[in-house]
Amino acid sequence: MSKKHDCHEHVHSHGHKHEHPHAHCHSHGHKHEHPHAHCHSHGHRHTHGKALTIRAHSGLSGDIMLAGLMRMTEISAEDFEARLASLMPELAGSVKLVRREVNHIGGWHASVELPHQHEHRTLRDILAIIEKSGLSERGRELSAATFTLLARAEAAVHGKSPEDVHFHEVGALDSVLDICMACELFAMLAPERFVVSPLPVADGHVHCAHGIIPVPAPAVLELMEGVPVRPFPAQGETVTPTAMALLKSLGAEFGPWPSMRVEKRALAYGTKIFEGAPNGALFAFGRLEHD
Repeated sequence: MSKKHDCHEHVHSHGHKHEHPHAHCHSHGHKHEHPHAHCHSHGHRHTHGKALTIRAHSGLSGDIMLAGLMRMTEISAEDFEARLASLMPELAGSVKLVRREVNHIGGWHASVELPHQHEHRTLRDILAIIEKSGLSERGRELSAATFTLLARAEAAVHGKSPEDVHFHEVGALDSVLDICMACELFAMLAPERFVVSPLPVADGHVHCAHGIIPVPAPAVLELMEGVPVRPFPAQGETVTPTAMALLKSLGAEFGPWPSMRVEKRALAYGTKIFEGAPNGALFAFGRLEHD
């Protein structure tokens, strides 16, 4: 499920999936979290609108979000590659959507192989990459809002300003890929409602540039205000900073399944696997029905 711990700001290049590389930030005050929320048209959304729901059984990470949204949009490999290359040419060819089986249950996984870089990027650097990318206007807007959330959360944790937070090496590339492409795919879907189950949270710890830290990681904790959670019977990180920032910036509401007619569905797996526990997050997209 969740990928390798994404350890905040300084997350270096261990492998690849550490979302915490960044600066997870939150929009203190959180309502800009959903700067873009789902601008629905609250009057008739229950008749013709679309809904996206994520039922996070064992948690959420950037790669789980990416895999689930790739399945919901049914984007072609060619279209995905073109958008990815327009974001950063060096990311071309780095993502493959593959079938994966966990506990004998088949699902989907976004397999990511990133080039090694020694570049450290600030929030300003990343916002400039987003602005110059070939992503849609909405995709760029959502991506910038998510990174700004991350930077603010990380800054709050470390007692510095968001501008002084650095995204390091592969961690930065990983975050750029997961966040920007998830935002672009979400913009393609444009659901009127985005409903997520209460988030599973476990005790335990993760290793990162700051040593051994408890979970939820500090940046996740910063972003957790107002978010319903439930216990998960395992040890370790279930929700990563990248995933939490995406939920906030994409305007997630938390609760049971919406009344909807399911048109697409998928089970998405991340990099981390919890032994003995069913894994993955279920994604469903379809037309809203009358409540």
